[in-house]
Amino acid sequence: MKSIRLTLPDLPPELSSKLSLYAQLIRFDKPIGTYLLLWPTLWALTIAAQGAPDGWLLFVFVCGVFLMRSAGCAINDYADRDLDLNVARTRERPLTSGKITTSEALVVFAVLALLAFLLVLSLNRFTILLSFAGILLAASYPYMKRFHYLPQVHLGLAFGWAVPMAFAAQTEALPKQAWLLYVATILWAVAYDTMYSMVDRDDDLKLGVKSTAILFGDYDRLMVGLFQLMFVIALVLIGLDLGFSGFYYLGLSAAALLLIYQQFLMADRVPAHCFLAFLNNHWVGAAVFLGIIGHYYSI
Repeated sequence: MKSIRLTLPDLPPELSSKLSLYAQLIRFDKPIGTYLLLWPTLWALTIAAQGAPDGWLLFVFVCGVFLMRSAGCAINDYADRDLDLNVARTRERPLTSGKITTSEALVVFAVLALLAFLLVLSLNRFTILLSFAGILLAASYPYMKRFHYLPQVHLGLAFGWAVPMAFAAQTEALPKQAWLLYVATILWAVAYDTMYSMVDRDDDLKLGVKSTAILFGDYDRLMVGLFQLMFVIALVLIGLDLGFSGFYYLGLSAAALLLIYQQFLMADRVPAHCFLAFLNNHWVGAAVFLGIIGHYYSI
């Protein structure tokens, strides 16, 4: 998957340079995190609206996904600024390298989170209340690797929180399908973020930070496979409960094949291959979404 390259023409050089650094801070050029947060949001909005999400809600949630993922990157770099100095892959990040200050990173986080909250204020009271849990999960996630071996579960809780918020915004209720989809999203996040943590496992061991890749050890691929299997089962249960058509299961079949492909990519545990497996999850999310859309628009 190619990164997005940000160009800022016709601006004073100093301003252009500063904005470029802020763009790097929020990973504007690496949109995979936005995609992985966006797909479950679109699943939830489409299911909650039975195929036809409200236009304003769609706008709010798509913009909110970008803003909150970007804010999460800023607070993550703030939390990890000392750790990142010791990892070749991250030591040149704008904050770690000293090109921007900690105050700037915190301001970027606060501004982005505030913009996301202002969007949420246009929604119903139930969704606004749920948003407070979302910001708490996003802000606390970067610190979890210091306390326990399951920060990937915490990431899943944070990334998946858009699911109950989407149902609340569309229907002002949280049916069992909302919670089952939330669980499915958490299971998926644990699987793909374990792949991601396998990339940095050696560095994490040296630094004394924790991850599921370290916890699972030699059973990493097996555990990823189990989480992937539970993810697919949860989506099948949703389909059965809602009476989804064969188009939905066609999408799930494509997603399952992609998950199997990821296992082959990780077979040698080479960090670069594990990272490719992680990136491939963008297409898993797309396959599930196409299956959902296929059901509603084939009726």
